[in-house]
Amino acid sequence: MDLGEPPVLPYLRLPEPVLLPRPILDVPSADIPSYKPLVVPPSNLRPPPGIKGTTPSEQPPAKPRVPQVPQAPSVPTVRIPTTEIDVPVPDGIVLTTAATTAVVSVAATLTATSLFKWLVTAMKPIFKTAWTKITKKKASSSSSSSSGPQDS
Repeated sequence: MDLGEPPVLPYLRLPEPVLLPRPILDVPSADIPSYKPLVVPPSNLRPPPGIKGTTPSEQPPAKPRVPQVPQAPSVPTVRIPTTEIDVPVPDGIVLTTAATTAVVSVAATLTATSLFKWLVTAMKPIFKTAWTKITKKKASSSSSSSSGPQDS
């Protein structure tokens, strides 16, 4: 049985690749972590003989440093109890304005929410009735037009 000549397949000649120089890479290195050992003195540490040291009771207690808040010259301040920190307090007019704004915004939000809920409750039957009438009208008009022309 002779199958004939083999099929001729298409041939695509690709160009030779461009010769690039071989990249030179440095050997990776790592920084080894190191630390200085912490020297903890023993609990029974004493000065060498012949040297007079001071005991902790002779040293005055160090007062903790309190951060100072920069203030304008006429700003009233309130001292926080059990600390030495003064906190600036806004003027009475500013506090009154902020409180009034907060009360009005909360009242408006609560009123609008309750009004919207009431409107939804009141309008729901009206919308439902209107929707029912509209869908009945469409159903009746589509059923009469779908019957087609009548012969007389």
